[in-house]
Amino acid sequence: MSEGDPVTARAGGTVGAIDASVWDECAGDANPFVSHAFLSILEESGSVGERTGWAPLPVTVGSDDHIAAVAPVYVKSHSQGEYVFDHSWADAWERAGGRYYPKVQLAAPFTPVPGPRLLTRDPGYAPALIAAIEAVTANNRLSSAHATFIASEEVEMFEDAGWLIREGSQFHWQNEGYGDFDDFLADLASRKRKAIRKERRRAVEGLRVEHISGSDLTEAHWDIFWDFYQDTGMRKWGRPYLTRPFFSLLGERMADKTLLILAFRGDTPIAGALNLIGADTLYGRYWGCLEDVPFLHFELCYYQAIDAAIERGLKTVEAGAQGEHKLARGYRPVPTWSAHFFPDAGFRDAVANYLQAERAAVERDIKFLGEMGPFRKGGGL
Repeated sequence: MSEGDPVTARAGGTVGAIDASVWDECAGDANPFVSHAFLSILEESGSVGERTGWAPLPVTVGSDDHIAAVAPVYVKSHSQGEYVFDHSWADAWERAGGRYYPKVQLAAPFTPVPGPRLLTRDPGYAPALIAAIEAVTANNRLSSAHATFIASEEVEMFEDAGWLIREGSQFHWQNEGYGDFDDFLADLASRKRKAIRKERRRAVEGLRVEHISGSDLTEAHWDIFWDFYQDTGMRKWGRPYLTRPFFSLLGERMADKTLLILAFRGDTPIAGALNLIGADTLYGRYWGCLEDVPFLHFELCYYQAIDAAIERGLKTVEAGAQGEHKLARGYRPVPTWSAHFFPDAGFRDAVANYLQAERAAVERDIKFLGEMGPFRKGGGL
């Protein structure tokens, strides 16, 4: 596309209907959750769609014969599966006589993983994507649009467009060039090192842990993990977000980016953690168990993930949303970001005031928790 060519924005259809190579040229290969494979698997498996309250509405920008930018956009009839909570906004808007749902969501569904949401061959097309999402929202008289877990470099783009920025936090583990887990432990205070070693010993006593990836993944593994996932989903959400076919399609199309960690008692699998592998990050996504074993959750989701990241030379482990218990296990607090568009000026002002106070509190918490971590202070023990 050359300078001066007409640019058209379109919204509708599905991600699966867009050519995979075109989508991935815009998305890049660093973050698996915005890849054509992952998003189309969600559609094909029935995990997203009209009946789930996540109706796909991907936005594309470009000329008739050349797509230059894409965005994974959905029309939502609820606020589930987002991990950036706006229920109080919905309640306030509806008490004032408005209709909060449906709303527009720019996101990787069910995935509290920071990453790009404005997927472009050239960042110059990002404003056109934002404008298109605003137009979909305003022209259909929808209450709002929300871009959740945006990449830090996208914050300024949304701010320039007048969207409100919301700050949150997560706990991520950072690889400081460690050769193995003991190298990591050497950076911790002596008491914390001992506590983690004790946890790891107790967690795996009498158990065997396996890491399974790539062509080693089979349908039998997905049958096992489906039982774990259902148990967790029923307890946390009332109904699991993902369908059983999602896992089969993940193994079929993204096996090289998938790491399944299972714990066995004898030949019987009792717990497991599912991770996706990015260019420089291991993303912990789902966990489940059929037997309650002290510290096993920490072992499979946090410590084994660190082992896997070190082995693969990855820089970061992102182990999902929330969880201050991660702090004592070497995961550091980091800010996360979302962006929000409200066509109604009065409602926008009310939310802006709320976010200003909330951000101050979040930043205080990040600073405080960062100082409370298990790492050695000033090189001492």
